[in-house]
Amino acid sequence: MRLMKRIYNYIPEYAIKPLILCVIFNFSVYSGARLFYKDAVFHNLTSYLDNKIPVVPIFTVIYLGSYIFWIINYILISKVNKNVCYRLIMADLLGKLICGIIYIVYPTTNIRPHIVSSGIFVDMLKFLYSVDAANNLFPSIHCLVSWYCFAGIRNCKTIPVWYRYLSLFIAIMICVSTLTTKQHVIIDVFGGVILAELTWQLSYYLQLYKAFKFINQEV
Repeated sequence: MRLMKRIYNYIPEYAIKPLILCVIFNFSVYSGARLFYKDAVFHNLTSYLDNKIPVVPIFTVIYLGSYIFWIINYILISKVNKNVCYRLIMADLLGKLICGIIYIVYPTTNIRPHIVSSGIFVDMLKFLYSVDAANNLFPSIHCLVSWYCFAGIRNCKTIPVWYRYLSLFIAIMICVSTLTTKQHVIIDVFGGVILAELTWQLSYYLQLYKAFKFINQEV
């Protein structure tokens, strides 16, 4: 509880509700799309190159650890200033909305490997498979959010250069982890990254971020 309170106090007041909205919308899209899958026809976008990528169970740590990266960077980006915070939120909401529409209109799946061995990382991967169905794949939300975490700080001079490069490295490693855990295929990764970059730019050029200023009655 103390840790949660410290994190709460670290987040700017203007960013608290938007960030909470992001979390709620994320789970609403991810779970809501599955309500339309009863009679859906799923498409497998696995390519020849995907079949050449080996399963590397230790990358499950990176895949699951991505949530920590997301929390840290979303808070960091939100602390830059209100405009950057609102730009991130609008890009995130728009990106998730597009993901949800694609999931419903063009549902995708893949065939996960049958793992018979055991071990700490293998067991982690088995657990991941058991709690996360093989759908909602294209575009990859894991890659989408990870790229936002980099895009949001790459030009921010108040954040050390070394951490900006580290964020790029982590984002790339998370993308790789989606492939080596067989959670996603290559086109899912590119789809997530491209969608993140497009919505990040659209949020700025179309000034979508000003919607939050209007809602909060800010000048």
